[in-house]
Amino acid sequence: MSRLFWLDDEAWAAIEPHLPKNQPGARRVDDRRVISGILHVLKTGCRWQDCPAEYGPPTTIYNRFNRWSRRQLWSRILEALVARGVLALSASIDSSYVKAHRSAHGGKGGRRRAIGTSRGGQTTKIHAVTDLLGRPVILRLTAGNVADITMAGPLLDAAGRVRCLIADKGYDANALRKRLKAEGAAVVIPGRSNRKVPVDYDAVRYKGRWRIEAAFCRLKDFRRIATRYDKLARNFLSAVALATLVAFWV
Repeated sequence: MSRLFWLDDEAWAAIEPHLPKNQPGARRVDDRRVISGILHVLKTGCRWQDCPAEYGPPTTIYNRFNRWSRRQLWSRILEALVARGVLALSASIDSSYVKAHRSAHGGKGGRRRAIGTSRGGQTTKIHAVTDLLGRPVILRLTAGNVADITMAGPLLDAAGRVRCLIADKGYDANALRKRLKAEGAAVVIPGRSNRKVPVDYDAVRYKGRWRIEAAFCRLKDFRRIATRYDKLARNFLSAVALATLVAFWV
């Protein structure tokens, strides 16, 4: 029992108001116990069927996760708790590869599975925007062979205007720089080595980019985030949202 994960009172008080109410059908069993069971599976990386009996039947644990994932509830809870206003100060953008386990293959949907061949093999990319403190605010998934810069626009559209954007050389593109300058944002992105005209950037501010790298490391402490076992991209994104919720926002 001591090694099992349980949501503490503070975390539960933050999450509980955002859970569905007055749903049709039979009364749900203890939400706190079931969600704790889901998080235990994400942290340990065990199979759903191996979830400890203290959390209830494994089918209940998985069905709750899958059903609410289909409704995008986990992502909506994260969105409800995120204080978007903090991005007005500074934001960082980056991505991280996740190795896709063989059990993640074989699902229908082709590109919608968000798995692609990269230098690391069959991988998924987690794209994130973090705030000044390194807390993930926006999350997206793509196949592992999708270039980082292609997701910059959609991520910034979701994040809204920022005063400063910190990113590595993978985001060095004239179009992105032009957009940020038009919005009045400071651009803290070093230029690629093949640029004919070097670009200036704030090297002191750029040192703060370690926070987004640390955020990905913290998320990958959840073993089902460090390795993708889910066939469905929406389920894996829900797992990332839940891990983010617990690791940073409650």
